[in-house]
Amino acid sequence: MILVVDSGSTKTDWISVDDSGKTLFATQTLGLNPQVLSSAILKERIINNFDLFQNRKQVTHLYFYGAGCGVDSPQQRIKKVFDEIFINSEIVIKEDTYAAVYATVLPKEKAIVCILGTGSNCTYYDGESIEQRVTSLGFILMDEASGNFFGKQLIRSYYFNTMPKQLALEFEKEHDLSPDTIKENIYRRENPNTYLATFSKFLIKHKEIPLFQDIIAKGLKRFINHQILQFDNAREIPIHFIGSISHFLKDEIERALKLKGLTMGRIVQRPIDELVKYHKILLDKKG
Repeated sequence: MILVVDSGSTKTDWISVDDSGKTLFATQTLGLNPQVLSSAILKERIINNFDLFQNRKQVTHLYFYGAGCGVDSPQQRIKKVFDEIFINSEIVIKEDTYAAVYATVLPKEKAIVCILGTGSNCTYYDGESIEQRVTSLGFILMDEASGNFFGKQLIRSYYFNTMPKQLALEFEKEHDLSPDTIKENIYRRENPNTYLATFSKFLIKHKEIPLFQDIIAKGLKRFINHQILQFDNAREIPIHFIGSISHFLKDEIERALKLKGLTMGRIVQRPIDELVKYHKILLDKKG
């Protein structure tokens, strides 16, 4: 049994296939980002899932693509958790950038691949290998145009009184905006980046509001300038996008790219289905 896993900070998609490529089951858990979660919580989120716990001894290969796995220390932490649960499995762990590339890029195609979900990053693929020019420093210093970035801007707009009154009242109805609650979730609890990203749904819901259009445009401009334009040939190749923010802000992204003379490529909301296709092709080649 093979498990193919795509994990962000908010949620994790799991699909199991047999050696012939037949899908056995699909399931979902909360996010498994080892940069922001302890080993105990990582383990708890996995073994509390019925399908994963019941089949843990049957898994022979686990391919995990995850946010927070681009650095050795958190990668080793989550590998240890997997080794304790999937005791008969070979474990392969790669950062979520690889999932984004495998899910969007055609064979031998040169492209830039961006992730805009709970967090954000950007990679150049030359047809064989990937290159990142910017080392991620996490949600406090980076993650521009991501869910947590936009969530942060909404909270700031609300507290700086720049949000239209009627909109602010609706925002209050949908979220607990008390200072104590916000500070508790950001500074004391696990997954502050995921907490901030929950507010971005409100921005997407009301994205036609001029204030929100301005927030979106400025966030995308910063992401393009700081990430995409790191690559000299950015205007010669397609720019692909992965993630929920990419999916819901497709039109805004296309406008922002055109302003910089860049070409929109493919947008994939959930890379897991394309990842499974990629691994089925590998199985066919082995067969």
